[in-house]
Amino acid sequence: MSTQATSVDKPQHGSASMGGFFKTHLREYGILIALVVIMALFQFLTDGILMKPINLTNLFLQNSYIIIMALGMLMVIVCGHIDLSVGSVLGFIGALAAVMMVNYDISYPVTFVACLLVGTIIGAAQGYWVAYYRIPAFIVTLAGMLVFKGLTLWLLNGQSVGPFPDQFQKLSTGFLPDLFPSSDFHVTSMLLGTATATLLVYFNLRTRQKQASYGSTLEPALFFVARNALITLAILYITYLLSTYKGAPNVLILMALLISVYTFVTQRTTFGRRIYAIGGNEKAAMLSGINTQRLTFLTFANMGMLAALAGMVFAARLNMATPKAGLAFELDVIAAVFIGGASMRGGSGKIIGAVIGALIMGVMNNGMSIMGVGIDWQQVIKGLVLLAAVIFDVYNKNKAG
Repeated sequence: MSTQATSVDKPQHGSASMGGFFKTHLREYGILIALVVIMALFQFLTDGILMKPINLTNLFLQNSYIIIMALGMLMVIVCGHIDLSVGSVLGFIGALAAVMMVNYDISYPVTFVACLLVGTIIGAAQGYWVAYYRIPAFIVTLAGMLVFKGLTLWLLNGQSVGPFPDQFQKLSTGFLPDLFPSSDFHVTSMLLGTATATLLVYFNLRTRQKQASYGSTLEPALFFVARNALITLAILYITYLLSTYKGAPNVLILMALLISVYTFVTQRTTFGRRIYAIGGNEKAAMLSGINTQRLTFLTFANMGMLAALAGMVFAARLNMATPKAGLAFELDVIAAVFIGGASMRGGSGKIIGAVIGALIMGVMNNGMSIMGVGIDWQQVIKGLVLLAAVIFDVYNKNKAG
């Protein structure tokens, strides 16, 4: 017994070789490397257009709603379920916001809160059947997808509704105001990006110190430094490019806040750890006292809320609600989560991985569109990338087993 205690208490930060650590975390580092390689490739193939400030801004605007929904979808998939209705819910909430503001002249703050509440209720209603009646999520959300497609057509009478008030449009198309508007360079955005990069490095160092004090196996120093340097340089470079245009878009600030909150929830809270426990082994989680039904219910309610937020962001970007809004968006969201490292079996996956997966999909869409690749081949290539990610996940699981 004393021998075991000694081995636990003794720091293990020198025990993992770089090669062994990389193999263990191959998926985590692989998707980050893949994003860098894909961006570099399309930067070359598009003759530098990909990383131009105006295109970079469009890249964030075009993929904001996918990233927002991917945060919720990751938690659903980690919990061992799936939600096929998110695209239809997005379209329905956009239509509801349009009808409230345009047809009934309801103020945008009231509309915003009401739409978030409706989205949460929709997610909760679906989660109720999944959690408490054990109906497969695939069936429940497939039904939801059909229901809300129909309700969107009914609500809009088959026509587009718009435009929206300027304040609502700024949710997606607005930019962070500059506190120092004396030059063409957006100083406020650059300062905010620098502060974000600094805080990220600080929290990573703090986490590493805690792991060392607990005796956990640490990431090799070279990997830690390289990863943080790459992320810091990427944040500073992208912020610099955005600052030479109009600065950081409002939706980018919104996404950064959501990513921070959901990363904290999934990694630092009891709620987040229990969701991973349910996905890993639901029966074991129940026997350990976890209320699996309530957590599953809340996970779907959260997904509905984020789908509603994404619906308003998407509608604000188009400046109108259309009957076909959200068509096949659920496929892009699910693909982003799986490409980002989530397991089909549940129990594993990270928020940052889902975000990187969404960015990979977004960069591919944007780059291929710039190159003039047809939508047919774009779909083929995205499908192959998704298949490769899933095969890679299965291969690693079988090898580890």
